[in-house]
Amino acid sequence: MFRLLPIGMACALLLACASQAPVSAPSAPPEPAPVAAASEPPERAFPDSSIYPLLLAEFALRRQAYDIALEQYLAQAPQLRDAGVSAHTTHLAQFMAREQAALEAVQLWVALEPDNVEANNTLSILLIRQGRAVEAMPHMALLASKGEQVNFPALLSGYQELDPAQREALLDGINKLAQEYPDNVQLLLTQAMVLAESEQFDQAMAALQHLFEIEPNQSQAAMLEARILLAQQAPEPYARLERVLAENPHDTQIRLQYARLLTATDMAAAREQFELLSAQSPRDGELILALALISRETGDDEAAKAYLRQLLALEQHIDEAHYYLGRIAEDNADLPAALYEYRQVEDGRELLVATSRASMILIGEGRFEENSAWFNRVRALHPERAEQFYSIEADLLTRSDQLALAIQVLDKALAQTPDSSSLRYARAMLAEQAGDLERMERDLRSIIAREPDNSTAINALGYTLANRTERYEEAYALISQALALQPDEPAILDSMGWVLYRMNRLDEALDYLTRAYAQFPDPEVAAHLGEVLWVSGDTDNAVSVWRGGLLKDPGNAVLAETLERLQVTTIKMDLPQGSDLAADPLELDP
Repeated sequence: MFRLLPIGMACALLLACASQAPVSAPSAPPEPAPVAAASEPPERAFPDSSIYPLLLAEFALRRQAYDIALEQYLAQAPQLRDAGVSAHTTHLAQFMAREQAALEAVQLWVALEPDNVEANNTLSILLIRQGRAVEAMPHMALLASKGEQVNFPALLSGYQELDPAQREALLDGINKLAQEYPDNVQLLLTQAMVLAESEQFDQAMAALQHLFEIEPNQSQAAMLEARILLAQQAPEPYARLERVLAENPHDTQIRLQYARLLTATDMAAAREQFELLSAQSPRDGELILALALISRETGDDEAAKAYLRQLLALEQHIDEAHYYLGRIAEDNADLPAALYEYRQVEDGRELLVATSRASMILIGEGRFEENSAWFNRVRALHPERAEQFYSIEADLLTRSDQLALAIQVLDKALAQTPDSSSLRYARAMLAEQAGDLERMERDLRSIIAREPDNSTAINALGYTLANRTERYEEAYALISQALALQPDEPAILDSMGWVLYRMNRLDEALDYLTRAYAQFPDPEVAAHLGEVLWVSGDTDNAVSVWRGGLLKDPGNAVLAETLERLQVTTIKMDLPQGSDLAADPLELDP
């Protein structure tokens, strides 16, 4: 299903097309050496101690022994402090994709020639690649001062990985540059992008309006404006972008971005744009896949199948095509066809979900041996993901109330990967459901022995002992240990409240359960908190908490068991109009 991309992803897309300035490794060097095109170093005498290393480097270049050459240049550049040698070293390191070496060399080059355009441009690119955008700004500013075209949107590379302080510093730096160069279109675009990313939409629109005064039909700015207007649910968000497209009808990048935006609001219009694009590039699998998904989204299964089969004929997006053909067949209750298509998915992100859906069909029809054989085949084809597929198989069997089969799967998995904590934990939880507490405890203690700080396993054991046995002191010690490892974890707070309740320490239990419920109002926590309130005599608040849990999950087993055990048979439900339960309310009074 297509949806509006978040502003962050939108900025990434804009960044990709905002400038065509190269940021990759330089192209192959002219013969005989990758540095032959560099400017010749100024004529001056080098120290005698440098003559041999420089000659060695030159001969190494002629023999294409680039590692040796770079090693010599890197050693000589800081000694000679010669701009030509530093330039040679930078070019060679770039050619060899030795980014750190290139950064060291170009930093020296800029120190020696502060106004050199190429040196500053190279340094800014390398700093941005290392996530040091703020440090790159002065070098980009120098380029702008010399009238060079500067790829300012590149400053936002890796923006999502920055912490809040780094983002604030980046925004501050961009704003200062925008004040210094108020009419730089690429800088205004960058400013608008980073403001939009931080949801400062009014300020972003102000920057865009200034940009449009300079360049009314700037396409990347028009796309960003449309995204902001969409986020603000403004009327006619595409007006400017449509004008830009009308003036540039053959610009496939603009049309593609427009089509993607339309998927958020008007699938029919989006389909029309993708059809235009596909007519221009009939063998473009990305466009055909988009048309297939839009057709499926709008309920036109026949068109979707035609597009998906076209992908198979073109041998593009094969796994996606089979997966969606399977979904269409399953939606139409043609389970044999769905199984066939799912089984054709061999890799990619669709493999897990296709395998799961095929398994659900087989389990639903009681074809357990066939289901097992299917997972065995998938694991044989993808041994590096065997553990993941064991986990999926066991989970699907568990959801279908086939606990014994699920445990058998995990037994087999652990025989192959005995050190897998995730599989052992899963088996422990299934053993608890099956009432085999001895096996559950053995598995959890095995995990804890290997991972003494595994708070999840420690808490699970402590909670189960508190809930299913009378070993309360032992349970309390375990849960205390887990809580020391994760003091604010709601699940552990809930466990502590529950064991304290079982130990008849009601006031302390209420404190922990209230904190747990405040952080995580889960129906199971509601069951525990409500029970302690009920037993403490606070029946009104107990009923209120239980009501909240029922509204979230009317069929929650723990909550149902609690109400039945306490003989609370009626709770009046104030359900919102239109809710699924409103048509059949639980008529209740405590």
